[in-house]
Amino acid sequence: MKMFDVYPRYPINIVKSKGVYLWDDKDQKYLDLYGGHGVISIGHAHPAYLSAIQKQIKKIGFYSNSIEIPLQQEFADLLSDLSSYDSYRLFLCNSGSEANENALKLASFHSGKKKVIAFKNSFHGRTSASVNVTNQPNISAPINKEQFPVDFIELNNEIQLFDKLNTDDICAVIIEGIQGVGGLDMASETYLKLLSNLCIEKGIVLIIDEIQSGFGRSGKFFAHQHTGIKADIITMAKGMGNGFPVAGLLINPAIKVKHGMLGTTFGGNHLACAAGISVVKTLRKEKLIENAEKIGKLLVNELKKIPSIKQIKGKGLMLGVEFEFAAKPILERLLIEHHIFTGSSANPNLLRILPPLSITYEEIKVFPEALKSVLKSMKQE
Repeated sequence: MKMFDVYPRYPINIVKSKGVYLWDDKDQKYLDLYGGHGVISIGHAHPAYLSAIQKQIKKIGFYSNSIEIPLQQEFADLLSDLSSYDSYRLFLCNSGSEANENALKLASFHSGKKKVIAFKNSFHGRTSASVNVTNQPNISAPINKEQFPVDFIELNNEIQLFDKLNTDDICAVIIEGIQGVGGLDMASETYLKLLSNLCIEKGIVLIIDEIQSGFGRSGKFFAHQHTGIKADIITMAKGMGNGFPVAGLLINPAIKVKHGMLGTTFGGNHLACAAGISVVKTLRKEKLIENAEKIGKLLVNELKKIPSIKQIKGKGLMLGVEFEFAAKPILERLLIEHHIFTGSSANPNLLRILPPLSITYEEIKVFPEALKSVLKSMKQE
């Protein structure tokens, strides 16, 4: 049987990992500055993470949400403390797309409306409602299109925001803390505060997608916390489980709950909670959120010295390095010649940098040097 070939892949077979490094089947070592789409938060094969999963699997790995799972409440208590959303409620699921799907459904339940405002270059997932509020038409099938009314507006365009929110048929606005696939753009502090105030004034549910930008990656637990606002629903995934499929929503207590309105078979299972708990405890114990902020600033300072870089986007250890020319040849040379993983985006001129939050300056400082080497050799050709 052949695989359904939807992924363009590099001919590299990774068989081992530790911290910020990967090894292939030829024992070649790589520096991981991409973390598998920003998933690896506390580092590959972290001892606390491995121990938590190993201990849990010896007890029970899975049972459904038809029984009490005390690990879920332990997870919620830890999130309550670290996220500063202590009055909110937690719903656990499996993926970012599923989290956004449930967030949109909750907003519609709450308001009785169905129109959504989303943003150009957004990415919120590939399932029915989440793909419809994703501004990537090539991944939306005919069955998805025109099933959910949505208007896309330009990020930081206040005129468009006032215009589109000046109706009474909107159930939600959904916005990424920092755009991931779209290219590391983010709302300005002024714009995000305006958006928050308008949503409060008009009774619109504000959903902030922190799937890639959350769990400390930006130097705050959530990227939107750099502005001091609060959302009605926050969606989380990627770094939440350090590689184990874990996702969730934090939900404003004003949104009423009833049995059966949401559901999942695997969400919040014993192993997922064990993984998530170990991540939150490690973020706090090792001060990895503070490390993300510190290392991110140090890296940006070094990158600013490279003339070929047009601009640097993002915050913390969620960075985009933009050039005046295509970034793909740079990405490939960094991987093949210097054995450094980086990522691409919908912006063809941008490299995405999403390393584990545990990375040190000694480990990351080889990247600017490698980048300078690549750019120099390309210029000479």
